[in-house]
Amino acid sequence: MTDQQSLVMRQCAQGALTGELDFPEIVGRLMQVGVERYHADYSRAEITYYLADGHSLVVAAPHPAHPTPLEFAPAAVASAVRQSQRNEHSYLEFIRKTMAAGCVGYFVQIAGRRVLYFGRQGECHVEHFPPAHD
Repeated sequence: MTDQQSLVMRQCAQGALTGELDFPEIVGRLMQVGVERYHADYSRAEITYYLADGHSLVVAAPHPAHPTPLEFAPAAVASAVRQSQRNEHSYLEFIRKTMAAGCVGYFVQIAGRRVLYFGRQGECHVEHFPPAHD
């Protein structure tokens, strides 16, 4: 992993938390430095970025703690995603809403253009997204 790749991953995590970068910008930047996928883990408040060559980097993504119910509500997760797409809330608010919907994290599969949101009991909700702009 190069210093540039590491820097971009850290900037993307920070930019999401501060609202300086939106999802399409993040995906585009990560794609440019060879990130294949990433995992946002709400329980550990961190994001793990994975390169195609097997290297990975864990970046702290501190956010306010919110309770996560046992029941997973995929419709509420989908609603929070749509609100994000319309720029109706911040990433921190998105985390709060998806946690309230029973989500414990998600995987972004950049090449496959999908996000897998999952609950405490293994439930999963899949969202597809358009190609990122490089």
